[in-house]
Order: sequence, then C-alpha cells, then structure tokens
Amino acid sequence: MRVVITGGAGFIGSHLADRFLAEGHRVVALDNLITGSLTNIEHNMGNTQFEFIHHDVSNFIHVKGDVDAVLHFASPASPPDYLMYPIPTLKVGALGTHNALGLACAKGARFLLASTSEIYGNPLEHPQKETYAGNVDPIGPRGVYDEAKRYAEAITMAYHRYHGLETRIVRIFNTYGPRMRLDDGRVVPNFIGQAIRGEPLTVYGNGEQTRCFQYVDDLVEGLFRLLASDYSDPVNIGTTREITMKEFAEIVNKVSGNEAGILYKDGLRIEGDPQTRRPDTTRAKEVLDWEPVIELEEGLRRTIAYFRKTN
Repeated sequence: MRVVITGGAGFIGSHLADRFLAEGHRVVALDNLITGSLTNIEHNMGNTQFEFIHHDVSNFIHVKGDVDAVLHFASPASPPDYLMYPIPTLKVGALGTHNALGLACAKGARFLLASTSEIYGNPLEHPQKETYAGNVDPIGPRGVYDEAKRYAEAITMAYHRYHGLETRIVRIFNTYGPRMRLDDGRVVPNFIGQAIRGEPLTVYGNGEQTRCFQYVDDLVEGLFRLLASDYSDPVNIGTTREITMKEFAEIVNKVSGNEAGILYKDGLRIEGDPQTRRPDTTRAKEVLDWEPVIELEEGLRRTIAYFRKTN
C-alpha cells in the first residue's frame, strides 16, 4: 500500500509510519511541525519508501499518485499545546479533517481518523463505552480540542454515509512512549522528566484522579488492525488498568530509581481535568481481537531509557 499520514512527524504518527514501512508499505508523512519534530522521522529520511512533505493540512492537500489509505493524526494533543494553539487546533480538527477526507475521496482510499478519549469529557459513565455521548464543556479551555475531535468524528461519519467512503474512527486513550516531548506537558513526560532530574514528582490535589496508560506499540497494533477491519463505528483503544496519579507517581519513582518522593499541590493541573478515565475495550476485543500486551512497568522502563539517552 501507499499511505498518507497527517501529523506524520508527531509522536504517534512517526511510530505508525515505522510500522507501515516495516510491513513493506510506502509512507507519505505530512506535518507542519508546530508540535511534531523532524527528529522523530530522521531515521527514515534515506528510505526510498518514505516521503516527507512539510504542509499544514488545514490548507488544501495535494499528493501526487495513488493513495490506498489516509490516516489523519495531525493535531496538537497535549493540553499545554492545544491551549497555546487553540485556533490551529480547531482548524486542524475541522478544515484539516475535511481536507484529509477530500484526499481520501479523490484517491478512493480508506480513511482512519485519530479521535480521542477527550470525546467523553469529564465522564458521568464509567468505564466509557463508545455508545456514551460524553459530558463536554464546549466553551471551556479544553473545548478547543474536545469539540474539534467531536466535529471531526461527525464529518467523518457524514462522508461515510453520504459518499460511501470507507472510514475508521479510533478513540485513543492515554498513550506514552519514546518520541514524546519531555516538555509537552502531559503527565508521563512531566513525571519522567522530574524523576531523571532527581526531583519530587508533582501531583495535583490528593492524587486520587485516575488514568489508564498504554504503551505506544500496543496502540499502533490496534490502529493497524482497525484500518484493516471492516468496522466503521468508533473503537476505543486503551488499557483498562486504572490507577490513581499517586500510584502512577510511585511506579515512576520505583522504575526510575528516583528517591525524591512526591510533592502534592492544591487544585487541578489544568482547568477541566477529568477525575476519572477508563475505556471499555469490549469492542476492540470483539472486532479486532486486540488487547494491550505491554505492562506499564515495562513500557516505562523503555520510555525512561529513551529520555535518558536523548536528554
């Protein structure tokens, strides 16, 4: 196949490109590099099967030649990033998704949308099934990301129903691994950065907020299976091992050998932070025969080793 990956120089997009190349496919990566980085893809620059195009997909997308699949992963994804770039975040969710869908239509290609667990907002259902409509504040600071992704899902399904386009939607839950930016503001790089500097890990509130963390290789496997499937409704991809921020900080300290402990601060890390987040992955198991296989401690060991090597 020849696949186009928007956001192809980003954390997840670059890992996805690696997987397609490893499977013998050709990859065209598009990225405007506001949050992506050429260092994530420099190892592929000499590969004749790989092409990089510096482009903002909120503008019209033109790719020469045949395309078999379009995977839309372009968007700021960490809260500090989308709070810094609120309008580009909304534009890439709306205009960028429209342009990526247009490319898929023009090429007769299959389309995969990277959506997010943020679709569910601060959930009133726990765990979150794909049938749950969510509890989202459209005018809160996080709304620029949440509503961009909700719109992206709506237009993707409109193209599926109106144009008959083959579409897939993945709702990605907290994912971590090599190639995250140490300064991107998400909890995993925040904790790891503090741990490798020998600092106490900052936990907000009482540390009872919960998350589920999946290693990037597990996510990529799920994405690969979803693209190859015949399933068009959204699919949650994430781990169901739910832990508190306090427990997570303790695990990071243990795996990294950091003895500085935990520093508790009052309040929320970012306004609107959900208190709980855990996917119901029944659909992924039934439709894709997918489950995560990399344990949190092993994934953290790999990620900490990466950050120690590169920082």
